[in-house]
Amino acid sequence: MSETAGRVIVIGDVMTDVIVIPEGPIVRGSDRRAAITTRPGGSGANQAVWLGSMGTPVSFVARVGARDKPHLEAYLRGFHVDPVLIADPVKPSGILVTIVDADGERSFLTDRGANLDLSHSDMPVWLLEETRYVLVSGYSLFADKPRHAARWMAGEAQARGIPVAVDAASVGFVEEVGAGKFLEWTRGFSTLFANEDEAVALAGTGDVEAQMRVLGPNYGRVVVKLGAGGAAVCGEDGVTLRLPAPVVNVVDTTGAGDAFAAAFVSAELGGAELETCLRRGIAAGSAAVTKVGGQPE
Repeated sequence: MSETAGRVIVIGDVMTDVIVIPEGPIVRGSDRRAAITTRPGGSGANQAVWLGSMGTPVSFVARVGARDKPHLEAYLRGFHVDPVLIADPVKPSGILVTIVDADGERSFLTDRGANLDLSHSDMPVWLLEETRYVLVSGYSLFADKPRHAARWMAGEAQARGIPVAVDAASVGFVEEVGAGKFLEWTRGFSTLFANEDEAVALAGTGDVEAQMRVLGPNYGRVVVKLGAGGAAVCGEDGVTLRLPAPVVNVVDTTGAGDAFAAAFVSAELGGAELETCLRRGIAAGSAAVTKVGGQPE
């Protein structure tokens, strides 16, 4: 995609992912051998890097520890991402410990560090003149400062007619803050990306048609990522399109939803039909789970 297509602004977290794959069940109070790797991560950063790798012009807004800013900027530019990183003089960059189960499912231990101080003054409102889409990571909504900043930027985008999407990001944090608050914070956004568990937490039901009666009026569109079950696009009237996922060897599900959202948005901005957008999202998410880490090689 060329620059004439306009850019995506991603607002979210930068994290260092410490990925732990134990050889077996963790032994409480004792040892367990494990493969441990360290990689760049964070849901927002993942989405930005996937978008950049797909040829979509993208700017990524985040707050990082001051000493990490130079090498993170260089890293992001390597994936064709325009980094808008604010250096925090006090707090370090965020760290996420991911523990991967034998079936590829993962659990997270999160220290968001400098991400928690993302503020209104950090928002690159000047970029909106060349922006066609704003994508907000749900992680930015789960703490006061970044929530106010992200919602302010979303409002500025909407005032200019720019669609704003949100990825629910974390079922644990959605449950912690409450579905009602999350829905209030994101009311009127054009698209909600949510995985199956997040959709249940937000709607209070596992029935997709019932979920849409709750979520449909809040958003222009809801895209539910169903893992091995594929994905569905829904509206206030229920499911409008559902496609299956290919059978793949699951190694690590970290970042699969981020790859999905990036591919969907990239295809949409490229003028693809809805079915193509969903197919590309599913293909990207399915490919992401076959390797360790949440970002492309």
